Amino acid sequence: MRLLLISVIQSVLLCGGQVLLKLAMQRAGAFSWSLDFLLRNLANWWLLACGICYGAATLLWLYIIKTFPFSMAYPMISLSYVFGMFAAILFFHEEVPLVRWIGVLLIMSGCVLIAK
Repeated sequence: MRLLLISVIQSVLLCGGQVLLKLAMQRAGAFSWSLDFLLRNLANWWLLACGICYGAATLLWLYIIKTFPFSMAYPMISLSYVFGMFAAILFFHEEVPLVRWIGVLLIMSGCVLIAK
């Protein structure tokens, strides 16, 4: 169960990073593959917060793969999909159909089985 708890925290950080990245890109203006676009967004606080979430998630991931068997640890990353569904509803006001909720339930069930 310790793996499950730590994986939940790591997945929340990953999902938080994705939410912050989307918010950053919504405020970034028109996307382009240019130095100007990159420089304009270096001071984007949403993007910086995204990096902090990813950094913390990476540090936790290092701990997870050092401490637990890889065959148990790696599937736990899928918990971030579950949190992503909730984030889509809460932050972006998306509608999620029943078939996706069934998929989320299957993912959650699989993570619990793997952690035992």
